[in-house]
Amino acid sequence: MSTLRLEIVTPERKVYEKDVNMVVVKGVGGELGILPHHIPLVTPLKVAPVKAKIGNTNEFIAVHGGFMEVRKDKVVILAEAAELGTDIDVSRARLAKERAERRLAQKQADINAQRAELALARAISRIETAGGE
Repeated sequence: MSTLRLEIVTPERKVYEKDVNMVVVKGVGGELGILPHHIPLVTPLKVAPVKAKIGNTNEFIAVHGGFMEVRKDKVVILAEAAELGTDIDVSRARLAKERAERRLAQKQADINAQRAELALARAISRIETAGGE
């Protein structure tokens, strides 16, 4: 089975680098599945888990926005932030989710709704990535 190299990089560090069989991401235009020898592509990404398929197993990485570049034998994700599922504190992510939901429910003028929505999306992505929900 052929593979491609997946690299997920943030401004601080390289979070993930492995040969995988398939990469599944959520781009701004919808969900994309990338296989080896895919046509070149660049797309912005939503805040969502990235799925790396390796044989019969799946590995999940929480990616908090950024861009994906697809080459024939390599996928590079340049993310604002990214976390491996094993590094995520699910209870902390659940608390962040509840806090963001409360802020959005308040609908007060002093609450920045866009920031609260982004915080909610990041918390949900972390929970999904870590298998907490």
